[in-house]
Parts: sequence; structure tokens; C-alpha cells
Amino acid sequence: MKFNPQPKPEKKQKVKKPKKTTSDAILWRWFSIFIRLRDADENGYCKCITTGKIAHWKEMDAGHFISRRHWTTKYNEKNVHAQSRGANRFNQGMQFEYGLAIDRKYGKGTAENILNNSKMTTKKDSFTIQTLTEYYKGKAKDLAKQKGQVI
Repeated sequence: MKFNPQPKPEKKQKVKKPKKTTSDAILWRWFSIFIRLRDADENGYCKCITTGKIAHWKEMDAGHFISRRHWTTKYNEKNVHAQSRGANRFNQGMQFEYGLAIDRKYGKGTAENILNNSKMTTKKDSFTIQTLTEYYKGKAKDLAKQKGQVI
């Protein structure tokens, strides 16, 4: 056995970057708040895009026409609207009715364009996620202030 008088060098600690899934969850939180506030009136109430049910923005979901598993359209503002929890969670988002509502709101063919865009591929990178997070965080806070709502 040999004696080594030199101490072991200290290991450099790596700076941990947040996982993309964690960062995406934070982005989703702010985007969801923004969407529900965007669709709320001055008293904080929204109308469900598919059922017409009215509820406070904190009691609504940010429902998707095309599922949020499609990154290309996950954060498309025309693809996401205030939606009642019942319609979004228990009725599969009422996709057919949702598509009709989008076409009424934005013009015929909009739902089809969103569907076509969802089939495209894009890379989900940390820079894009961080940039979008800051953007929607700012927009959500501005809307909350304008409408006198607490986030």
C-alpha cells in the first residue's frame, strides 16, 4: 500500500439546468393563466368555447382543440381557449364542437390550418421554452393587473 501525500482534487460541481419537462411545466402554467385571463371579462368570468358555460377563470381549464402533446400547436393562441373542466377533462375536449367554434371565431378554415400545423415537427429547446415562459408570464401579469385579478 502506497501513501499518497497529495489530496484528491475537488470535483467541480456542475450547474444543473432545469429539465425540459420541468421548464415546459412552468411555461404551461403561465400560458394557461394567460389564456384564461385573455378570455375572461372585467369581472374574471369566462365563457367555455365549447359549451358556453360561464365560470371564473380560476375554475376553467385552458383547453386545446389539438392535443397539447403536439408541441407545434401546444402554445398556439388560436388552438387554446378557456374551456369548462367538464368539457376538457371528461368529454375529450369536445373536439368537433371546438373546431366549429374556432372557425366561427377566427374564420372558416382556421381549425383545419391548426390541424395541419400540428403535424409539422419542431424542436423543443431550452431557449425557446425560457423565452416563451418570460413572454407569457409578462402577458399574464399585465392582463391580471388590467382586469384586477390576483394570480
